Amino acid sequence: MKKSIIYTCTGDAGTTSLVGGKRVKKNNIRLEAYGTVDELNSYVGLLASAQDIPDDTASLFGFIQNKLFNIGAYLATDNPDGDAELKGLTQADTRRLETAIDTIDEQLPQLNNFVLPGGSRESALAHVCRTVCRRCERCIINLSETVTVDTEVMRFVNRLSDFFFVFARYNNIRNNIEEIFWNKDCQL
Repeated sequence: MKKSIIYTCTGDAGTTSLVGGKRVKKNNIRLEAYGTVDELNSYVGLLASAQDIPDDTASLFGFIQNKLFNIGAYLATDNPDGDAELKGLTQADTRRLETAIDTIDEQLPQLNNFVLPGGSRESALAHVCRTVCRRCERCIINLSETVTVDTEVMRFVNRLSDFFFVFARYNNIRNNIEEIFWNKDCQL
């Protein structure tokens, strides 16, 4: 059996194919949306590979990565009639994220200030995931202004950024690393 070809040269002129075969420019809003989902998935993989991640969170990261891949596939599908079925993402998946957020948040002290990214490496990576996730959300909203996007996609991505925020806080606190709070009067 012959190996698949990694490079096809079909994108050399700045176009690529959506699922379904339609060719579009590589700067198409749809590509920006699913490309940013792919970027987020890569950062989640980096965070998941950290040495100090609890086992239950590591399995949640696997769940998140698979759901992000499902979202990317959905967004990469040409959907001219607005009737593409969202496969592999349900309201129960979003509720699973909400449960994880609530469980983690119960263990955190009340927040009275804005938190700056940092502390442990894992917490800093979680903040990177959070900010890329927010960019994903903006890209998906932009796409939804031109084509139909299932609202569950937006709900899941919105909750996901909240998850990364609470995880960043949790990781610092469980490792006895002081949270870094914004000080508007800070003089360096």
